[in-house]
Amino acid sequence: MSEEILIVDDEPDIRSLISLTLEDEGFSTVQAANAEQARDIVSTRLPSCAILDIWMRDSDMDGLELLSWCKEIYPDMPILMISGHGTISTAVEAIRNGAYEFVEKPFKAERLILTVRRALQAKRLEVENQLLRARTAVYKQPDLIGNSAKMKQLKNDVEKIAPTSSRVLIQGRPGSGKETVARLIHDKSSRSEHPFVVVSCSRLSDEKGDAELFGSEIFQYGRRIIGLLEQAHLGTLYFDEISDLSATMQARILRAVTEQRFRRVGGTSEIISDVRIISATNNNPQEMIEAGKLREDLFYRLAVVNIYVPELSQRREDIAQLAKYFVQQQSELLGKKPIKLGEDLLNALRALAWPGSVRQLKNVIETIMILSSDDDGEPVGISALPEFNSPSNSDNNTQTLNETFMSLPLREAREKFERAYLLSQLERFDGNISQMAKFIEMERSALHRKLKSVGISDS
Repeated sequence: MSEEILIVDDEPDIRSLISLTLEDEGFSTVQAANAEQARDIVSTRLPSCAILDIWMRDSDMDGLELLSWCKEIYPDMPILMISGHGTISTAVEAIRNGAYEFVEKPFKAERLILTVRRALQAKRLEVENQLLRARTAVYKQPDLIGNSAKMKQLKNDVEKIAPTSSRVLIQGRPGSGKETVARLIHDKSSRSEHPFVVVSCSRLSDEKGDAELFGSEIFQYGRRIIGLLEQAHLGTLYFDEISDLSATMQARILRAVTEQRFRRVGGTSEIISDVRIISATNNNPQEMIEAGKLREDLFYRLAVVNIYVPELSQRREDIAQLAKYFVQQQSELLGKKPIKLGEDLLNALRALAWPGSVRQLKNVIETIMILSSDDDGEPVGISALPEFNSPSNSDNNTQTLNETFMSLPLREAREKFERAYLLSQLERFDGNISQMAKFIEMERSALHRKLKSVGISDS
């Protein structure tokens, strides 16, 4: 995927020379003889960089005026100014108005190529810095944590899918980590140096959704609106929860995805868009289609490749590793020493239902970190577990972590928890002691003795 350079100069020979020079270096180019042609090009696509001549015949704008116009629409697009009649004051004015560099004619090809590369690199670094600042302001972006069979399969799928350009639909329960998977696909793709833009589908109301997604030619606050689709040019656009899209917006997105072009609100020119689409949903797409909440043709456009992110209750063997990871993460964010999680607490975490999946576990660890004391260095036990969590249970044989249970002395609470935990695991593995012993990392003979000691029959 080559970056496109816009060349604006009234001399055909100069345009051709610059174009051939850059194309020999692997860039693609588009040419304009005057400001009007340049505006038409910029209105239909987003060049990676522009090279503008200052003085142009038969043009309604000179290069400096065109520079200001471009910066009003695309403030982040790097622009180089060239001229054979430039002065120091002209160069200073160009830089002050947002030009990356001023290059005098005649110029050496090597210097022009180097300047273009530096301008593009500066833009990439600024985008990376913006992403890093956004991530650091909230949380560090996690990797896929866990070595369970389901997580190994998911990691393998990501490695295979990322280098392709295919559209991806990610399915999974709320809090399971769908956006994390989408970001990893982007980071491992050839688009990783370009933006990853998140679209919250619930915010795309019919009234404001068009302008937010596609942009608008109608000035607001003194400038045009650059839509999310345009912001993601050459990068990845992530639709978060497609089931929240209205029928009207689904139809508009279908056209944009199919044709890879769209119009801004109030605009007449079609904008060319080069983005990879990744979508996510908490719901079953087939049920949504049958209920009339999702267009079938849109589903097949978005779901070229399907990925399922397992919920936490489907990979309990990863819970201890995830919990320790979140302890380290929260210690950095909260400025506290990492705590050690006791085995009784880890066993309790493995037994919980986790309807909120990984996000809920992260919140629980944050709560424990905030409320725990890091002075004594002792492992944090089950008593630190917030009361709003309860283990998965049945009506007949599994106890819950209710207020009475949590109010017991630690020794008695541990004994009651062990019984509840073992009952839960015995039910989970349908009485298969071998599988249960392997999962809880205990010798089969020792497990038989433990079950007998707490009054559980394994027959």
